[in-house]
Amino acid sequence: MPARSAWHTIRLSSPANCLPTGDQFTVPMSFFTFRSSVIRPFATLGCALLLCACSPKFDWREVRGSDAPYSVLMPAKPSSHSRSMQLEEVRLTMQMTGADAEGISFAVGSARVDDASKIPAVLAAMKSGMLNNIHGSITSEKAGSTMQGNELEARGNLQNGQPVVLAAKFVTRGPWVYQVIIMGREKAVTRDVIDTFMTSFKIN
Repeated sequence: MPARSAWHTIRLSSPANCLPTGDQFTVPMSFFTFRSSVIRPFATLGCALLLCACSPKFDWREVRGSDAPYSVLMPAKPSSHSRSMQLEEVRLTMQMTGADAEGISFAVGSARVDDASKIPAVLAAMKSGMLNNIHGSITSEKAGSTMQGNELEARGNLQNGQPVVLAAKFVTRGPWVYQVIIMGREKAVTRDVIDTFMTSFKIN
């Protein structure tokens, strides 16, 4: 864990002129691509994964959601984008915040679902979308201890054939649903990196 003096606090917003006009857009840092009805994470990660160093160094800083009440440590200056979309017949606005560092992608997605009966289906769709995007198989999974939802780790491949590992947490608190994701090459995504990122995620 880095020294506290190395952390910075940022509150993000999504200016209207940052949003795309077409049916699809790719967020900078290559960690998410949205379509009208499907979440496709990390679809354009590409060669960034090839730049991973043997001894990654991260400039961890605390980031707070602009709408959803959460905080998380990001390893580099993040960017944030939002998009209105439909997921499992639920119309919602997904806010994505993330950063790339040392060839690893880190991201948090959040959305408000006012119909509580729809939340399980939305979380399930988030999970299946992540796995399908990398043609992944789950290697471990466990229920969250303090929040609804679960944590999983998976292995898969990008569209270019690059093998990757994925660690993700899918949780909900009140009307908010969250997906917390880290993905990269196996040698880069160490247990320390996963634990630092995942345990830093807090719902306020």
